[in-house]
Amino acid sequence: MNTELITKFVEGNTVPANKSIKIDFKKRTSINGLIIKSTDYEDLKSKNFWRIVPAPLVEEWTKSKNINLAKIFSGSEFTKLSLVANKES
Repeated sequence: MNTELITKFVEGNTVPANKSIKIDFKKRTSINGLIIKSTDYEDLKSKNFWRIVPAPLVEEWTKSKNINLAKIFSGSEFTKLSLVANKES
């Protein structure tokens, strides 16, 4: 996917705060998580890279905002983005 499509999905009104995103890839299994806007968000976005916190770590990231919980993925490997409801604890 290109930067414009991902940006439209992430920054538009498409993603409510209580939802995770399912990211489908060309050559790897899908993951659920959050695309986060860290201090380097604009720089990464300009290169079509995205910092994603995997679903199992979202609760910990919400509390700590620890950037080390996120992984960087190339948007060019994305094939589809869709909403997934977060599990209630």
